[in-house]
Amino acid sequence: MKAVITVIGKDTVGIISAISAECAMHGVNIIDISQSVLKEYFAMIMLVELEGLKGTFLEFQTELDKVGKEKNLDIRVMHEDIFNSMHRI
Repeated sequence: MKAVITVIGKDTVGIISAISAECAMHGVNIIDISQSVLKEYFAMIMLVELEGLKGTFLEFQTELDKVGKEKNLDIRVMHEDIFNSMHRI
């Protein structure tokens, strides 16, 4: 199973590092990543694999939410099934 992680906020040093470290701690593998900086704003979308997830999906979401609050970022984690359902035509 997969999930989509989105990150938006002011660009600062260490955003990708912090999120990657959190993924690694939870056994979540990053499959694809796209990021850009628009003036001073950072935007990133990650596709991650949840097969090795240590703990629950909710715990993983909660920990990324903590990272977001610490770094003043909006971080969303959406399970692939929900993401696909929302974007079907």
